[in-house]
Amino acid sequence: MSRALRAPMPDLFLGLISGTSADGIDAAIVRFEDGAGRLRADLRLGRTYPWPEDLRTQLVALGQQAAPLTLDDLGELDSRIAEGFAQAANRVLAEAGLTAADIAAIGSHGQTLRHRPQGRHGDGRHGFTLQLGDPSRIAERTGIRTVADFRRRDVAAGGHGAPLLPALHAALLHAPGEDRAVLNLGGIANLTLLPADGAAVRGFDTGPANGLMDAWCLRHTGQPFDRGGALASSGRIDPTLLARLRAAPWFALPPPKSSGRDQFHLDWVETALTGHEAPADVQATLLALSATTIADALRATQPSTVRLIACGGGVHNPALMAAVADALPGIAVVSSAAHGLDPDHVEAMGFAWLARQTVLGLPGNLPSVTGAAGPRVLGGIYPA
Repeated sequence: MSRALRAPMPDLFLGLISGTSADGIDAAIVRFEDGAGRLRADLRLGRTYPWPEDLRTQLVALGQQAAPLTLDDLGELDSRIAEGFAQAANRVLAEAGLTAADIAAIGSHGQTLRHRPQGRHGDGRHGFTLQLGDPSRIAERTGIRTVADFRRRDVAAGGHGAPLLPALHAALLHAPGEDRAVLNLGGIANLTLLPADGAAVRGFDTGPANGLMDAWCLRHTGQPFDRGGALASSGRIDPTLLARLRAAPWFALPPPKSSGRDQFHLDWVETALTGHEAPADVQATLLALSATTIADALRATQPSTVRLIACGGGVHNPALMAAVADALPGIAVVSSAAHGLDPDHVEAMGFAWLARQTVLGLPGNLPSVTGAAGPRVLGGIYPA
């Protein structure tokens, strides 16, 4: 068929991500439109689907470096994660009343097992990032072209491979009239700095957000997360413990920088404990660690910030949101919902957008954020 007679590419993209907390698979169907010099993102439908409990337990244990993997284990896990992602894609399509033919491409983040862009020894040699979830299997199970493995090209170009969403944050949330920042409160917290004058966008991880709190809550209450911040609110901040945790050298590193559960895990917390702390007090201190390190990072990099726009699961923890606001007096701390973006699905929308960028042959990274040698088209395309 000639190019002129081909049907136009659908304008819907489907983003899939399971974050560092491994609390579920986020799926978002998004329509993007370019117009009047600004990108618009219309969320057609967003959902979160739980992992099978045995698989989530394994993913969390691996993130805590608590379980070794054989090559056979690794291969099977790659397949199982992909099956979960494909099922999530098919479920959200069915709920939206759509078919595979309506979707231009899936953007699949995969499940991060290790993220060490500076190498295992931190010397910048042999850096790597590893996300599982076989994209060939996702394409096979859904019948939809799949784009995946977004981070490794940026790492190959000397970058951190993270964060990748600041380019989308800038396209959707930049405002000429005020210095803004976007705060993603996932397992790890990261900031996007959006200066009003149009200067280069910057972004970086600030440290733990929900990941440590979720893991501590699961260990001591059996619940996968601290609903409403109830456990943290029932305890008292331990200033000595907080000081020990904040003294970790990683927090003093300048951007670009990124991290993950393999850096901030319960074994790391245990090294700072005396063994006499009450679980609720540790939870309160972990919440304070998240809030204070976010505030420290923002003050150090863009003290002129007027508005901090928060997204991610941590938005639903009022104790965490209040602690961030208290640590940043004079700055308006608001949910991304106030700007028309569902906080639960901004990340999945981001990977839908990254799939669009790749399909169109456009870069998805910002070198000013990741430290890569230049803009790069990210990921690989796996045909349906």
